Amino acid sequence: MLLKLNFGTSVLSQYLDFAEVDWEKMQQATIETIFMTIGSVVIIFFAGLLLGLLLYETNGKNTLFAKILYRVVAILVNVFRSIPFIILIVLLIPITKTLVGSIIGPTAALPALILSSAPFFARLVEIGFREIDKGVVEAAEAMGASKWEIIYKVLIPESLPAIVSGITVTTISLVGATAMAGVIGAGGLGNLAYLDGFQRNQPAVTLVSTLIILVLVFIIQAIGDVIVKKVDKR
Repeated sequence: MLLKLNFGTSVLSQYLDFAEVDWEKMQQATIETIFMTIGSVVIIFFAGLLLGLLLYETNGKNTLFAKILYRVVAILVNVFRSIPFIILIVLLIPITKTLVGSIIGPTAALPALILSSAPFFARLVEIGFREIDKGVVEAAEAMGASKWEIIYKVLIPESLPAIVSGITVTTISLVGATAMAGVIGAGGLGNLAYLDGFQRNQPAVTLVSTLIILVLVFIIQAIGDVIVKKVDKR
């Protein structure tokens, strides 16, 4: 019993040894994580919205062009959704180096973050559009609304709660993805937890990094919930 107590105390003391935490590095890593998350989610929002709209508008259409376009977009979306994130980062190294000029640092993680999450969000947007009552769309068409008027006056407003929920879930998954990207040199909390927490055997660094990531996730979810309540008119 005493041995178990000593073991538990020893392990706990390692996690609570905050003297080994470099708080300046922790602050910088947090900023890098936030940069990667916000930088990618802005592009993901617009790209995913356009892809989701394209999937919705071409799905079930009888024209050959619409059928081909839907299949091509659907295949691309499914492919990028299916590739494990770590593998996708490695796969995109030549493209990342061409676009960014480096494969190290927060900016270098953006292409992989965007390509991995935009298809996921696009599917959520498509589902949100599909859940709209067809009678509402048909009523707008009967009143002579153009295609673009239906999109920004009917489809987007009616599906706004689903879109906000979707981007919230996507943003939360991005925070986790930035941690994985950090393991291979993208910076951020994942990189700090790996280099200092794992390789230098500093459990307190890993613990603090994890707690900060959890706080970020809770904040994102809380903001998303508030916005959903405000835009949901049901």
